[in-house]
Amino acid sequence: MKKITTLSISALASAMLLMTGCSTNNGSQETAAQSVSITEQSSASEKVGYSLGFMMAEGNKEAVKDLNLDTFEKGFRDGYEGNDSALTQEQMQEVLMTYQKEQEEQFAKDMQTKATENKTAGTAFLAENAKKEGVKQTDSGLQYKVLKEGTGKSPKATDVVEVNYEGKLIDGTVFDSSYERGEPIEFPLNQVIAGWTEGLQLMKEGGKYEFYIPSDIAYGEAGNAGIEPNSTLIFTVELLKVK
Repeated sequence: MKKITTLSISALASAMLLMTGCSTNNGSQETAAQSVSITEQSSASEKVGYSLGFMMAEGNKEAVKDLNLDTFEKGFRDGYEGNDSALTQEQMQEVLMTYQKEQEEQFAKDMQTKATENKTAGTAFLAENAKKEGVKQTDSGLQYKVLKEGTGKSPKATDVVEVNYEGKLIDGTVFDSSYERGEPIEFPLNQVIAGWTEGLQLMKEGGKYEFYIPSDIAYGEAGNAGIEPNSTLIFTVELLKVK
């Protein structure tokens, strides 16, 4: 059953992406689909139809945020029932290609805007942060503050370290935390962002530092999951062990 459902969803998702180019945004009329009530007591065919529709929409809503559900339903019904298409295959392909190109161009513009804004905000933050008591800065622009000085050994770039940490954006948003996961993490120090590789070599086992990492020694213009391009990052790090 799982294999059939997966294949069906894949095929229907392709149909959805084929039909979305026909949409325009009026979305004001209640469709027949909106009046259908689905419960556990509904027939098997009703539940199958609803399940496929829900999963397909949920999986694609971020890709097509301005989808007109009325015209999508019309296109889906025409295609499924074998009715004549309002547009030729060539027209639909052209519409979809144009839509995709416009979305990609808009995404690139949005990312560039965010990159510029984040770079400006990060530079301003670091300039002010450098004035705070206890904050030191290295030649790379890395800033750090000693919260607790360690007494053990310091790692080299080629060492494996065990740490607890919390990563935040400059607005205070936590994007990653070993504390939340309830366990420390191990990694080779030369396989992380440059700000970490440099910063942890300043520490000793048992120490706890706060690092303020400029974007060019963090994730740069590429960004990362949950991290926009050119974001300045703040990490609180406990160095538990050098291995």
